[in-house]
Amino acid sequence: MPELIKAGGWLIVPILVCSLVAAIIIFERLLALRRARVLPGRLMTILQHWIELGAIDQQEMQTLPLASPLGQIVAAGLANRGRPREVLRERIEDTGRHVVHELERFLNTLGTIAAISPLLGLLGTVAGMIKIFQVVSVQGNSNFSLLSVGIAEALVTTAAGLTVAIPSLLFYRYFQGRVDELVVRMEQETLQLIDLLDSGTEAREQRP
Repeated sequence: MPELIKAGGWLIVPILVCSLVAAIIIFERLLALRRARVLPGRLMTILQHWIELGAIDQQEMQTLPLASPLGQIVAAGLANRGRPREVLRERIEDTGRHVVHELERFLNTLGTIAAISPLLGLLGTVAGMIKIFQVVSVQGNSNFSLLSVGIAEALVTTAAGLTVAIPSLLFYRYFQGRVDELVVRMEQETLQLIDLLDSGTEAREQRP
């Protein structure tokens, strides 16, 4: 491995940096986008219980796990209950936008790595070919040991760039789909929460 890194020339350094950053992002997003973290089962159960009852249980409200992304949306809804539906919906949507932004965190960076890694590999290929032509122009093509340096740089950087780009692109697409799936589920729960809170407000207004 050290020999391959050395053979890749200086362009192997940014490729290795990209691979390290991509690995950290992938590991962090795999943990952050777990369904159990974004949509805690206990919170979902309580929401469904409230929806079936058509009312909010005050005791259960005190024990809600609100640290999750869905929990933040629920907390925004509960903090604004009693307000008109338009205001309630606006507050929840504002919180939802921040939550979605957090779910998509680092994905642009991962997508950028997937895009530039093969370009860095291509640049290494060009640099290696330039070295080959320089050797040929000065010493001819009889000195294979010098030619092999340029050939190794061209091949190693290309392979390294693709090795980083392919898994980065795969995980980038996977995380995008994962976020879309979680957002759709949160939207469903949010709409039901708005209906529940709004119906509670209407019930209070109708009391003499």
